[in-house]
Amino acid sequence: MTAYILRRLILIIPTLIGILTINFIIIQAAPGGPVEQTLAHMEGMANSAIPGSSASGDMASGGESGYRAGRGLDDRLVKEIEALYGFDKPAWERYFHMLGNYLTFDFGKSFYSDKPVTDLIIEKLPVSLSLGLWTTLITYLISVPLGIRKAVKDGTPFDVWSSSVIIIGYAIPNFLFAILLIVLFAGGSYLDWFPLRGLTSPNFDELTFGGKIADYFWHISLPVLASVVGSFATLTMLTKNSFLDEINKQYVLTARAKGLSEDKVLYGHVFRNAMLLIIAGMPAALIGIFFTGSMLIEVIFSLDGLGLLGYEAVINRDYPVIFGTLYIFTLIGLIMKLISDLTYVAVDPRIDFESRES
Repeated sequence: MTAYILRRLILIIPTLIGILTINFIIIQAAPGGPVEQTLAHMEGMANSAIPGSSASGDMASGGESGYRAGRGLDDRLVKEIEALYGFDKPAWERYFHMLGNYLTFDFGKSFYSDKPVTDLIIEKLPVSLSLGLWTTLITYLISVPLGIRKAVKDGTPFDVWSSSVIIIGYAIPNFLFAILLIVLFAGGSYLDWFPLRGLTSPNFDELTFGGKIADYFWHISLPVLASVVGSFATLTMLTKNSFLDEINKQYVLTARAKGLSEDKVLYGHVFRNAMLLIIAGMPAALIGIFFTGSMLIEVIFSLDGLGLLGYEAVINRDYPVIFGTLYIFTLIGLIMKLISDLTYVAVDPRIDFESRES
């Protein structure tokens, strides 16, 4: 198993480089980079300046630049802006410089907030972790017992109507359900029971310990509810199908023939085998909910987390933040995938990835 783990860890390096390379090429080819956006902003300022003023004259006194937004601006100013963002160097040089820095986890500074990318991620991480942790916890606490119950009651009215409710919830996008919650409970058109912005109140530091806990859950309730609704279906049906597959096997019939109670058969024999896929898939589910599933929810509820950070980075073409978060999330995802494989082995020792590869 040690050799398998080492191979997987070594494989992370070319996988990371490949993902970064593909995204670097795509982003470099996309129009409207940070230089283009800055030039467009400055050109707008120049055009809105008072006619005949020195600022307008200085900005428009140059030749033609290679950017559509920079036409009419001084070539020296364009060169300074390119140097500011590192675009005075060819793309291949910037690419290898980025890879060299990323090997030491040096992700540079954000173009717009002038903060190190690592500090930005650490600053935004608690919000996304809060949202992802509660979403994952509630989803598993409800979906796993519900899936087991549906497997035991397969084909009964309970199974039919619960499946209908789950499918309807899965069909509604979480951002649409979030808007519905705002309209109904956050002062949209009806009730004004919950706050609409942030994870805590402005006077959070002045509250008592119990008040802080209540304030935190008051703010997180609607975002978590919106995130949870669309997460039930997959896990519930996966749990149900896993249990149905195990319930019909010979060892279950033998355990029942020996006179064991249904609870002992279900939770003493079936549970461990049926939960193999669910438990082993938990690390991947965690990383998915933490870092990819909360962007729209964070935007809608104005939660200053990683999802909102990534959204704003893409809109502003903040390349250090885009590539830094991509690198970190990809690395975490690959490590969590390895942990998922190791979890398979821990849950069922009969699985041997090393012998399969050989």
